[in-house]
Amino acid sequence: MPSVFETLVRHSDNPSSFLALNQGNEYFRDPRFDGTCVYRRSGRHLLQFAGPFAAEEQRAGLLDAFAAQARPRRLVAVQLQRADAELYGAHGFTVNQLGASYAVDLARFTLRGSAFVRLRNKISRARRAGLEVVEASSVADDEVQSELDLIDRAWLQGKGGAKELRFLVGERTGLAQRHRRLFVGRIGGVALGYISYSPVFGSRPGWLHDLSRRSPDAPPGVMEALNATAMERMSADGAGWLHFGFTPFTGLSDEHELPCASRTFTRCVRLLAQHGERIYPAAAQLEYKRKWAPHVVLPEYIAFQGRPGPSAVWQLLRATRAL
Repeated sequence: MPSVFETLVRHSDNPSSFLALNQGNEYFRDPRFDGTCVYRRSGRHLLQFAGPFAAEEQRAGLLDAFAAQARPRRLVAVQLQRADAELYGAHGFTVNQLGASYAVDLARFTLRGSAFVRLRNKISRARRAGLEVVEASSVADDEVQSELDLIDRAWLQGKGGAKELRFLVGERTGLAQRHRRLFVGRIGGVALGYISYSPVFGSRPGWLHDLSRRSPDAPPGVMEALNATAMERMSADGAGWLHFGFTPFTGLSDEHELPCASRTFTRCVRLLAQHGERIYPAAAQLEYKRKWAPHVVLPEYIAFQGRPGPSAVWQLLRATRAL
């Protein structure tokens, strides 16, 4: 049986699919199908990440088998792409748009022009401060790990001691790390920020701008300079796309909703989009992603087996540590 990684390479068309390899995930397989479903247990629910990773003609069968195995727990599937959303809707799920993901076509990207004046200035400011960007050859190195751990702790303290999010965000440790790329920014030899990138497969292959952290002592422009350097190197390596990942409560539109959507849940998501910064800093994330003038904005969905209820949403927030 192929590994989960091999399954993603062959069958994934979700920009965030590499998160399927996060530690703590579980995998459902059925010998009748070449594929897998990724999930976590939470109370009376199974929280599925993305849709079934399988060949197109086998996705419906794998979903049915997974849903049958899940009983009596109820399925909640998050970060579904449009094709996933339609599949779940056809199988009786309530499906709503939850946000959007953003991507830049590296072949068309340039920092030239008036639209990027502010971004160029921030990058130049960081470089004038002495910023050096290096791609870490191995995060297994104890010294590099210690540097990044210090950044993580300072970053979390700057967030008021918030918990580190999980499930729908990436990692920088574990067996899957050998497939990622890590860029670290230093001034005077001191690490002040890093960005981890995960591989993306499917129709828009390239890299996912995944886990990113900065020290409170970092001058403005450090993260932008890190990403600009990474984009240059990825483009030189022949990568097609840089994906900025999923942001909840953004890119919402009536045209993206399916007939099986819950109107009540739609209203709740729209309210969170306007007033939900305490739950998730969507506005700040969106501002950063828009700086890079993404060429594609993809709606992403959440699917509930039956009608969405408070307990299902609560379990999702618990699993991601958003609360």
